[in-house]
Amino acid sequence: MLGALYDTPHGVANAIILPVVMEYNASATGTKYKDIAEVMGVDTTGMDQETYRKAAVDAVKKLSQDVGIPKDLKEIVKIEDLDFLSQSAFDDACRPGNPREISVVKIKELYKSLL
Repeated sequence: MLGALYDTPHGVANAIILPVVMEYNASATGTKYKDIAEVMGVDTTGMDQETYRKAAVDAVKKLSQDVGIPKDLKEIVKIEDLDFLSQSAFDDACRPGNPREISVVKIKELYKSLL
């Protein structure tokens, strides 16, 4: 909805939100974040699950920073649109495929963490 509401490119919107969503979903991802960390160039040798999960998120944040993706939504999202954005994200057809259950309230909290 960031693209539709604010004319934000889809990839940029995803890149801004991805680390926050990764952090939220980390507990439900098994060893997938180890694979992500390794593909991103992180040596995960000797890392426990919590550490490689954080390393994966940090690597994604670093890539976004390196290519000039904004680190937050402060310049994009208006606070008065959060209810609409949160409900739209919850209603999205892709949400049931998320590895962890989520509510409209939690989606709004995640958005707020980026403001």
